[in-house]
Amino acid sequence: MKIEVKQAALEWLMRDWGFKSGDFVRIFVRYGGSSTVQDSFSLGIAKDEPNSPAYTTTIEGITFYMEQDDSWYVDGKDLTIDYDAPKEEVVFLFS
Repeated sequence: MKIEVKQAALEWLMRDWGFKSGDFVRIFVRYGGSSTVQDSFSLGIAKDEPNSPAYTTTIEGITFYMEQDDSWYVDGKDLTIDYDAPKEEVVFLFS
């Protein structure tokens, strides 16, 4: 499994959420919402320090990660974080 962050998503997170080099972005599982990989669960993001990361990627000094406890959610699929401009939100895509 790998995490890819598209440039548009990175720019939006830096501009609107204030993320900067040295920050950590946790990708976490939450109950509710919709997903193409798990029923009744979806993903969220938060600024948080890692404890036991299963997957990480660093772009422009910002580390995106998913904890071991949440790794079941991706079921071995690759995760791409992109930006949906009309909705003004990040989207999570799996391949």
